[in-house]
Formats: sequence, structure tokens, C-alpha cells
Amino acid sequence: MPAEKLPDKKRDARSEGVMSVTAHLAELRRRLIWSFVGIALATIGGWFLYEFALAHITAPMKDVAGANLNFQTIGAAFDLKIRVSLWLGVLLASPWWIFQLVAFIWPGLRRRERLWMLIFGVAGVILFAAGAVFGDWTAPRAVSILSSFTPPDSAMLLQADSYIKFYIRLVLAFGISFLIPEILVMLNFLGVLKARTMLKGWRWATMVAFIFSAIANPLPTPWPVILQASALLALYFLAVGIAALHDWLRSWNAT
Repeated sequence: MPAEKLPDKKRDARSEGVMSVTAHLAELRRRLIWSFVGIALATIGGWFLYEFALAHITAPMKDVAGANLNFQTIGAAFDLKIRVSLWLGVLLASPWWIFQLVAFIWPGLRRRERLWMLIFGVAGVILFAAGAVFGDWTAPRAVSILSSFTPPDSAMLLQADSYIKFYIRLVLAFGISFLIPEILVMLNFLGVLKARTMLKGWRWATMVAFIFSAIANPLPTPWPVILQASALLALYFLAVGIAALHDWLRSWNAT
């Protein structure tokens, strides 16, 4: 039916729907632009923090005899500085771009949903930071153990970009792994996953925790793997307990 022949109410509803979608897309674009601006400004700060960050990341190599970073091209050091500065910019600006994401979806949430979003947001930041710190604690030990296999009277020339990627990926892997239990709790609060179902899958959770820890810890000794897997399983059963309490409160309110 042509738009000019639609009744006034239907024409107004269609116009409001189009305007609503257009307004949401414009708001999303504005939030993305502000996020990128914040990351760009934080990257400038990361440029000045590069020396400190690089010294921290390469500190484990000082205890390894004959270990040196190798820059294969004349511009490799400059490229590495840009990458590390950008990585630092994303981390430093994380409160800003997370705020932009929350500000975009905040108007569409109810009061109770806003409360839970704040709780999950704060918990996510704490869990990710705890996992990243745990990964930063593990990385020097990984370097020490892996470098111990170097034959005596030989030099270890490491590609600078490969070493930095190894360190950063290890830290990020630990940080992301600590967010998995929170995701399970969020699925429970959304009504997608029950605590009873989560508890029945404890064998799969144990297997996944050890497989993930073995991949994230490229070490010949099993202790870091056991340590991370134990931490993940502790968080998993904590998530099961929170989900079980939530299910009980939901059923109690329904009666």
C-alpha cells in the first residue's frame, strides 16, 4: 500500500519507527566516534609510557644469559612502539569506551536492569584485572622455564614482535578466562541457563579448564596449568552457587 494512502496512525507509526532507527544509528555512530577519540588520546599517553611498559615486559629476559631482542628491519623498533602504544591506549581508555557502550544502551534499560548492568560491569572489570595480573605473574616464569632449554654456550636472539605478542597474549588469555564464569551467571540471569544444568556439566567444565590452561601456559611443568585450572574451576563453582541462589529466589518470588 503506498505511503500516501496509509491511515494517519499507521503513517505516524511508520515514521516514528524510521526516525527511531535513524536516531539510534546516529547515536551509535556518535558513541563510536567518541570511543575512537578516547583511544587515540590514550594512545598518545601510551607512546610516552612505552619505555616503562617495554622495560616491564622485557624484565624477565635480564635473568636469561645471552638473551637479546632482535629487530630484523630498520623500522621494526618503530612499528613495535606503535603497536605497544596502541595496546596501552586501548587499556588506558577502557573505562571511557566502556562508558560509551553503557551510555548507548542505558536509556533502553529499566531501573532493575541498570542495577544489574552496573554490578556485572564492575565485576567484569575486577575479574579481568585479576586474570591479567595473574597472567603477568605467570609470564616471567614461563620465560624462565622455556629459556632453560637453550643449549649452553649459545645465544638466544628473540624476534622483538614475537616476544611481545607472546607476553601480551598470555596476559590477555588469563584475563579473558576469568570472565567466563561471569558470562555463565549472566546467561542464568537472562533465563537461558539453569544452575542445575551448569552443575551437571562440571566434568565438561573441568576438561575445558585444563585444556584452556594447557594452551594458555606453554610450559613443560604442570604446576601453572593446575594453578590456573583450579582458579577457573573455583570461579565456575562460585558462578554455579550464585546461579543456584538466583534460581531459588526466582522460584520463591513466583510462589
